[in-house]
Amino acid sequence: MIAERSLSSDPVDQVAQENAQRSLAELDADARPGARAISTFLIRTESIASSKIEHIEATTEDFARALAGGRANASATSMVSASRAVMAMIEDAGSTGTITLDSLLSAHRTLMADDPSEGAYAGRLRDVQNWIGGSDFSPLGAVHIPPAPQRVSPLMDDLLAFSNRDDVPVVVQAAIAHAQFESIHPFTDGNGRIGRALIGAIYRRRGLTSVTTPPVASALAADQRGYFELLDRYRGGDPAPIVRAVAKATHVAADEALVSVKAIQDLPAEWSEQLSPRAGSALEALLDGLLENPVFDAESAEDRIRRSTSATYDALDRLEAAGIIHSISNRKRNRVWAVTSIIDELSALDRRIAARATTS
Repeated sequence: MIAERSLSSDPVDQVAQENAQRSLAELDADARPGARAISTFLIRTESIASSKIEHIEATTEDFARALAGGRANASATSMVSASRAVMAMIEDAGSTGTITLDSLLSAHRTLMADDPSEGAYAGRLRDVQNWIGGSDFSPLGAVHIPPAPQRVSPLMDDLLAFSNRDDVPVVVQAAIAHAQFESIHPFTDGNGRIGRALIGAIYRRRGLTSVTTPPVASALAADQRGYFELLDRYRGGDPAPIVRAVAKATHVAADEALVSVKAIQDLPAEWSEQLSPRAGSALEALLDGLLENPVFDAESAEDRIRRSTSATYDALDRLEAAGIIHSISNRKRNRVWAVTSIIDELSALDRRIAARATTS
């Protein structure tokens, strides 16, 4: 039980936590122009990276197709569900000022509802024993055997009490809450993705962020073996290493996310300079909404700009010829497009964070 526990950090670790908080504050302040588009972009980056830790991988093109509701592999569809779950959970923490069990269950329901093997357990605390490692049939050789099912509910109550305290340093609180959640393993599946989203939810609840979510999972995913070893050390009674790792991951993720934010915010001006759209034209109207709608089909584009079908397609053709958008569907009718620079930046941000996390 951790609800009443406190952890003191040494001066070096305190400085690392302060650096993380400063980077988060700068990211959140600079992301306000175009906040909705930026927030969505960062949450998608976080969800893709968090899914990769669970060995759920898909290309950004597959992810984009899944976003548009088109044909995509199961991994890409799962990533889209993860991004929706993470976004709802973090926004709920910010709007209510509280981390609640209902919010966690709702996020898990969104994440797992379409899973063919785990859908029946979506949005429910587990009532069966689970384990990490070993085999599907026995915990023999397991890396971690979580608490028995009857202990899950009281342990979650305790975790939520800790997560809603205001007298704990925020980075310490986020790291400990995450490690405790992973140790309880309250769901039959999806624990990693919900548990890592808890970090962002605590940052939002404590007011450290208001419009952004740093893709902390991208930094943690850079050394997955090391990350799992930190969780083992926490379960062994040494919480300082996971706190240190989350502070570093937050600092790196926020710094690199700021680079992406500035690049994305510059795109509309670059596009306008490149195409010089006529005032009031369909092209200008399409350009105005590309940041918030980086994946779309012709019908949704026409509905958004309220122009004729022919005018909409003429504008789409100009955008595609200029390389601003590209088709991600393999059909001639009901085509789906993605904004090239934004899709590319998803991958670029993840690579930058991973490179810096493993070298700094």
